[in-house]
Amino acid sequence: MTSRWRRWLGASAPRERTSGRPPSANGASSFHLTWRWDGPAPALARVAVDLTVLEPPRVPRLSFWALQASFRDGTGRRYGGGHAGLQHHPRYPGGRAVNWGGYGPDGRELTGTESPLPSALDNPNTRDLAWEPGRPHRIVIGRGDTGWAAWVDGGWIRDLHAGGDRLTDVVVWSEVFADCDAPSAAVRWSGWEGVTLDGSIVAPRAVETRYQAVTDGGCTNTSSEPDGAGGVVQRTAVARRYGPGHVLPLTPPG
Repeated sequence: MTSRWRRWLGASAPRERTSGRPPSANGASSFHLTWRWDGPAPALARVAVDLTVLEPPRVPRLSFWALQASFRDGTGRRYGGGHAGLQHHPRYPGGRAVNWGGYGPDGRELTGTESPLPSALDNPNTRDLAWEPGRPHRIVIGRGDTGWAAWVDGGWIRDLHAGGDRLTDVVVWSEVFADCDAPSAAVRWSGWEGVTLDGSIVAPRAVETRYQAVTDGGCTNTSSEPDGAGGVVQRTAVARRYGPGHVLPLTPPG
C-alpha cells in the first residue's frame, strides 16, 4: 500500500458521528464502564448494581442497559459470560423488558432454565418486566441452583448453564439502537457491590470509560459522567466530557 493511499484512507475515515443510524455490525452504539478495584481484582461470587432509567428513550428503537461479568474458575479457565439488565423494547408490553443471557467461550449462546416471567416474543433471554422510570432497580448476578443466575429487585429471572465458580471482568453498559441524534436518554448506575468467595462485601473504587469507536460504527455523542453522589450517568445525544480510558472515581454518598 502506497503512502498516498494510506493518507487518502486516513483523510476519509470519519472522526465523529453525531447523527444517523450507527453503521455497526449489530446496528447499535454502545458505551461501557469497567469496574476498577483497589489492588488486584477480587474473586467474586456475586455482583450487584442499581440501575435507574432517568430519561427513557422517546423513539421505538431498542435500548439495553446491563450488568455484565465473565465466568471463570481458580485456574483462570473461561466459561463465557452473561449480561443482565433492563430493556426499552418496542415489541414488549409497555415497551419494557428484562434480559438475562450470555455466551460460552466458543461464542455460542448459553442455554438455561425456563424463566417464570412471561415473554411477549417467547424469547428465553428476554422477558416481560414493567420496570419504572425514575426508580432504582437492583440487578444481581450470582450462583444459582443449576448455573449462574440473575435477579432484578429480588425476583429470579433464570439460571444460565455455565461453569466456573467466580465472576470477573465486571462492567455495566448501554447499547442503543436508535439514531445518534435521537432525543437524549439517560440512565444512572449506583450501589456498586461485590461479594467475594469468602463472603466479604467489596466495592469498586472507580470505573473506566469505554466507547465504541467511530470506525466500528459508534456514536461520538454518548457520554458517561459521575454525578457526585456515588453514581455515574450514561447519556445519549450530548457532548462528551470524559473520553475513552478516563477513570471516574466512585465517591460514596456521605
